[in-house]
Amino acid sequence: MKLNKKDCIVMLLAGGQGSRLGALTDGTAKPSVPFGGKYRIIDFALSNSVNSGLDTIGVLTQYQPLVLNSYLGDGSSWDLDRMYGGIQILPPYQGGENGGWYSGTANSVYQNVNYVNNYDPDYVLILSGDHIYTMDYSIMLEQHRKTNADCTVSVINVPAEEASRFGILSADNKGRITAFEEKPKNPKSTLASMGIYIFTWHVLEKFLAMDDKNPDSSHDFGKNIIPLMLEAGAGLYAHEFEGYWKDVGTIESLWQANMDLVEGKDLQLSSSWPIYSRNPEKPPHYIGCDALVKNSIIADGAVILGHVENSVIFSSVNINENACVRDSIVMSDVIIEKNAIVEYSIIDERVTIGPYTHVGHPRSQGGMITVIPREQILNGKETE
Repeated sequence: MKLNKKDCIVMLLAGGQGSRLGALTDGTAKPSVPFGGKYRIIDFALSNSVNSGLDTIGVLTQYQPLVLNSYLGDGSSWDLDRMYGGIQILPPYQGGENGGWYSGTANSVYQNVNYVNNYDPDYVLILSGDHIYTMDYSIMLEQHRKTNADCTVSVINVPAEEASRFGILSADNKGRITAFEEKPKNPKSTLASMGIYIFTWHVLEKFLAMDDKNPDSSHDFGKNIIPLMLEAGAGLYAHEFEGYWKDVGTIESLWQANMDLVEGKDLQLSSSWPIYSRNPEKPPHYIGCDALVKNSIIADGAVILGHVENSVIFSSVNINENACVRDSIVMSDVIIEKNAIVEYSIIDERVTIGPYTHVGHPRSQGGMITVIPREQILNGKETE
């Protein structure tokens, strides 16, 4: 047995471009997009892992990794600065037969087989870094052991009209998966894959090698590895999850997840299952005597002198006198000058909105959410 053997390690897929988030991911990977006033999206997968007792995490990066790498640092914010294990950033590299850009989620893990084998794990947990949820992976791992599964897929019931957006599976009364289709046109089930997998490592390693030899494969877990294992008769089981889970891959879903946190109905964060993050030390937020704040999250370091309603305000945001922010997400270091109005919008970091500038439109009118890219300066005009 290796000295640093681990029962289960985590491979966290964090290299996605997130093109459907538009300008918010022009300069950064989707998992590093800010969320909820003090977090980044990747905090949820990292915190779930640590809270579940998993302390060895390989973070697979590729697209625009600078912000993400800087944010993760040595992992100390998540108690992952360990002598053995901890957090390890795994970018693509040149060298050997398998070097080069990651060509799919499965390929990214296959290129890091040596990293995995260094810990000689019995199991590997595959996670995506762009989902908002809280989950105890140890429960899923225990089911995986009890069923002697080769792969366990975490699933959630989705509305029938949304099923075609997901990988959809069918399972028998013992939970064994009998069919799987990636984004089917006519779904036969509402059990959707959450993109969370536990594999018995020696089994997965074999299938990754088989998939790598197929020139027609897109080297993706959902599209290729799961169907390949199912066809080969491997033991695949479903693990049903009943809590809050959202793939924040679009502007609308990102906005809605933030509003869910504001409302505290579907998404609730608990001190018994903390979501850790790396935050600069800031003084408490300041709300002026004439300011008005309703149903909003206000982060440390924010200064509110105007009106804020049904919004998420990040750290070091300045909202000046007679300015109004409604139904919006305002990220760090934004300045909203006097008499400006922001409605139904997402304002990225280090934006300045000048006096009397009107951004967005009332939520009641429907339509698209307005997005202002980082480091913009808007003066005296309407922006939708």
